[in-house]
Amino acid sequence: MPAAPAVPPTPAPAPASTAPALAEQWVAEVWIDPDWYAEQQSTDPLPSPGLPVVVALRHTSVLIGRASRSRGIAPDLDLGTDTGISRRHAQLTTDGTRWFVEDLGSSNGTYVGGALGVLPTTPVTVGAKVEVRPDERVYVGAWTRIVVRRAAPGEI
Repeated sequence: MPAAPAVPPTPAPAPASTAPALAEQWVAEVWIDPDWYAEQQSTDPLPSPGLPVVVALRHTSVLIGRASRSRGIAPDLDLGTDTGISRRHAQLTTDGTRWFVEDLGSSNGTYVGGALGVLPTTPVTVGAKVEVRPDERVYVGAWTRIVVRRAAPGEI
């Protein structure tokens, strides 16, 4: 009787980050933004907006995306509920005091805009690092707004 063909093992997701740890505590607030959703004209239903999910940023480089076990992708900031997010959408990096965002060739772009006023309409150029100033927000996917800030005492 012939032996059954060997089934290759499923690759384990890559470690979340191999970047150095941060000296100070930072967080990303992940918001569901109804205004951004209206601009994107997504056909996916908008989840109920509410308070943000606060995620500790532990490394100097943070992958934004959607997890994929089959592709070995385990983003540091997993935004899998927003299907407008690419698997490897964008990268946040810091020099310890300032944060930058870089689009990694996402399908729907990465945008940086102010906390007040009109929403951004021009995406970050793929591969370019753009500073995210303290009063700015990162917009990705169909409804996701990200605010990067220092953690409040005792927050994480």
